[in-house]
Amino acid sequence: MFAHMNRWHGFALAPVLAGCMTAAGAMAAGPAPMTDVLDRPAAQDRQAPRRVLLGLDRMGGRAIAVGERGIVLLSDDGGKAWRQAQVPVSVTLTAVRFATPQQAWAIGHGGVVLHSADGGATWRRQLDGRSIIRLLDAAAGENAALAATARQFAADGPDKPLLDLHFYDTKRGIVAGAYGLALRTDDGGATWQVLNGAIDNPDGLHVYAIAARGEETWLAGEQGYIARSLDGGRSFTRVPAPYRGTWFTARPLSDGGLLFAGLRGNAFRWSGQGFEQLPGYAPVSLSASATGKGGVLLADQAGHLYRAGTAQQPARMVKLATAPAPVAALATTAEGDVLVAGVRGVSRIPVAVIKGGAP
Repeated sequence: MFAHMNRWHGFALAPVLAGCMTAAGAMAAGPAPMTDVLDRPAAQDRQAPRRVLLGLDRMGGRAIAVGERGIVLLSDDGGKAWRQAQVPVSVTLTAVRFATPQQAWAIGHGGVVLHSADGGATWRRQLDGRSIIRLLDAAAGENAALAATARQFAADGPDKPLLDLHFYDTKRGIVAGAYGLALRTDDGGATWQVLNGAIDNPDGLHVYAIAARGEETWLAGEQGYIARSLDGGRSFTRVPAPYRGTWFTARPLSDGGLLFAGLRGNAFRWSGQGFEQLPGYAPVSLSASATGKGGVLLADQAGHLYRAGTAQQPARMVKLATAPAPVAALATTAEGDVLVAGVRGVSRIPVAVIKGGAP
């Protein structure tokens, strides 16, 4: 499974963005079957801040980082110190989002969706691959394509990873990931509905990124896949993309546009009328983005950090004192510092470095 997925290959990072979810297959084939790690609480790890971490978010004074073996870390001092939360699963977690300072959701391998009602200190499992298989089967009905997907998922077992999520508020949210899998909740995760039948993605292309501005919601993924919803994520129509490479990150822009970025340093801005390419990036896959006080930041698989530019003004690389390392996620603090998650764990880049501009 996942031989053609192209992001975070088994966390061996060779190359970094060359098969994100082969780790799920490794878990299923290794000593512990997927069902075991879905039910086993994450172990406490003194080295957790230095493990492979793949997701970040911050709201108010708290930041959350998530990663391998179910690790969830919390910081209340802008990323200077981290402590580990209690998590009911040991699967790798891929992304995390706050809806309010207290309500947060995290997703990961095995179709896991976790919810926290106390700012990330403790987590409860709302969904996993086993329940997703049941939801797919129940939703299939007379839909032959969805029925085929349900049969394939049942044959494979509960191994499909979720890769990104968005919550409009504390009730409404969507999650998406491998093979076009997407689900929606309207009650804070108490129940979930399969979205596959309402998304224009007949080839089951992997969805790596979700971006939203109000009710307008975008999915982006492999082979240039982009789809847009104008009804709060209830249905999606495919949008012709400007290139066929995979997108790994998408971000709303302050000017009303949207940024899509991915393989070989390709970044494009959607203006509402069409796409325009943004220059200035090295030919290395862009893997993460975040919105800060000075605009949007982008990071690539080589560990370079950029301040995003425009079609007329190229992006500017930020000169970092530390050696570059592959980046999986970015977040900014209230002070403007940047939190970076990746193969070396989580670290903090002071705002003064970000303001320093290009080398």
